[in-house]
Amino acid sequence: MYYTREYLNRAHREIDTIFRVLFPEHGMAVKEEQIMLCHEMLDNLLGRNIALCDAGVGIGKTYAYLVACVLMRKYSLLTEGCSPYEQRPVAISTSSIALQKAILTEYIPFLSRVLQENGTIQAPIKAVIRKGKEHFVCDERLEQRIVAIEEKNKNALQKEALQSLKEHYDMDEVSNLSGFDRRMVSVPKFCSGDCPKRGSCRYQQYLERSRDNEMFIQICNHNYLLADGYHRLQDYRPLLKDYRALIVDEAHKLPDAAKQMFGKSLCYDDIREICFYLGKEYQGPEIRKLSGTIRMVLDVIGENHRTRYGLKEEFHMTEECAMYLYEGIQTMNKIIEKIEKKIPKWIRNKLEETRSVLECFFHQDKKYVLHLKQDQKHRIILCASSRRIPQYLDQMLWSRGMGAILTSGTLKTGQGFAHIRKMIGLQKVQRVREYVADSPFEYQRNCLLYLPKDLKKCRRGSQEETEMIADHIHSLICSTYGHTLVLFTSYQLMGNVYQMLRDEIPFPMIGVWRHSPEEITRFKQTDNAVLFAAGSCWEGVDFPGDMVSSLIIVKLPFAVPDPISEAQKKEYDCLKDYIQAVVVPDMQKKLRQGFGRALRTERDTCVVSILDERAGEEGRYHEEVMCALQKCKMAKDIKDVQRFIRNRKSVEYYL
Repeated sequence: MYYTREYLNRAHREIDTIFRVLFPEHGMAVKEEQIMLCHEMLDNLLGRNIALCDAGVGIGKTYAYLVACVLMRKYSLLTEGCSPYEQRPVAISTSSIALQKAILTEYIPFLSRVLQENGTIQAPIKAVIRKGKEHFVCDERLEQRIVAIEEKNKNALQKEALQSLKEHYDMDEVSNLSGFDRRMVSVPKFCSGDCPKRGSCRYQQYLERSRDNEMFIQICNHNYLLADGYHRLQDYRPLLKDYRALIVDEAHKLPDAAKQMFGKSLCYDDIREICFYLGKEYQGPEIRKLSGTIRMVLDVIGENHRTRYGLKEEFHMTEECAMYLYEGIQTMNKIIEKIEKKIPKWIRNKLEETRSVLECFFHQDKKYVLHLKQDQKHRIILCASSRRIPQYLDQMLWSRGMGAILTSGTLKTGQGFAHIRKMIGLQKVQRVREYVADSPFEYQRNCLLYLPKDLKKCRRGSQEETEMIADHIHSLICSTYGHTLVLFTSYQLMGNVYQMLRDEIPFPMIGVWRHSPEEITRFKQTDNAVLFAAGSCWEGVDFPGDMVSSLIIVKLPFAVPDPISEAQKKEYDCLKDYIQAVVVPDMQKKLRQGFGRALRTERDTCVVSILDERAGEEGRYHEEVMCALQKCKMAKDIKDVQRFIRNRKSVEYYL
């Protein structure tokens, strides 16, 4: 599309007015990095480029891309008039539900109100969150479920939650709803055209609103975006209304979503679910035979891959595995052929998906990395991870030619964007632009990076290592008077250190194990507390103010080798090339995510300590660590930490 210089200048002048005049009138600070980022985003959207925007903490990238989208549409309409292309919506994809809700209920309403008051736009910005059917209530099934539990001795909170669905058709808005109830009342895979409630169906009404021509922004998660892309690639009906530009926030999570989307898996719970729904549609001995055969396949594969040291994750075909996989495929073929015309299409699709996993393992399909996992009951899960994710992303998203913004605080690793470009299929795409917006926070003044000079190299997992780490953590906690977040890469090491220090620290200690959000809340509500954490706490958790004045990173976050990484390694000529191209960038990305827990507002002050000798001045990865992190004052002695805290904290901090 051709834009006159006059329109481009007017659009960019409006950016300056919005961020330098309108937002400050409503209490927001002027951030030069945010303004420059918005200018960059607008140019790339109008030019239909793909922009990789690495945006540091505190920039305000959400308002930057929302303003760019609004002005893109405004000036496109001025240029093209009422072209149907220019009236198409924008899609915004995120990884977290929290960000989706914030965009819909906080960012967009505020921006819409400010721009309308000024006359920049004439009508409110309309937006909707798009997600799968399993999140919404089927009114017909809800009515049946409520009748079914009426006389039953059901948990009172769960019963109340079920009743509340009469008012809330989005089940994510309701607490205490059991997983079973969700499955029983959710919108089915395929809605019947002659459903008696179709005319008043709240889900159908939601879909109609979503397709409204005035709906400018569609918000979804990465999985939904990819599912829509897959539908378009296969010429199925798209899930999203056709959009003209794409914003991918939390873009560093897109490869993970793609791995989930394009991988295959089969577990015991899958079989149970299939047999449950199959039993509701068809009564026959085939159900029992299906369940028994597939369970036997999983059992045999598990027996063939267990050693006294644990599960051997990489799949190796044995004669026994081949025999049972073949039997499982033949059984599936006979069952599908016999009952396919007697069951709904979506159940048949589920059966065919199950068969495809068995065939993938039987034929040892080279398009996948075949490996095994265990569920919580130590039962086997068959996993097939696609080797073609970059190609799929290119076909589904980038080859469509639209303008796109991919943004995150951790897109850049080391010196550039090469790693993320390879991961998401942008290596050979010519219209990619790269931009780095540094955080406006004063890291040189407000953050101290502490790399202890007296770290010893210990054998991993040894008692000596645990004692050394515990000693350093103890000194740091006492130096900062609590207010500490300790990030581990190993739950075992975390548990050992926690046990060693639990009676030695004069401050409340809280450990976050797997799936413990209530412990994070307790930490936030407890003065001078110390939080031991791992896993998901490396990113996405906000600890503003003096809540965290000391961030301790125990070990550099290198990924644990697994069958997928072993397969990646074979793509490189030597181990050194693989480490530099994949292992180190992955570590740098996660290190930046962990480092981001330190300063959350412009007034925050924090000490960041890394207790890994490989990060020290003489360490093997010192340069890579320094390249990944913001430039801060450096310290090697605990006295420097104590001095920094005393100089930065007021008397109230210690009370």
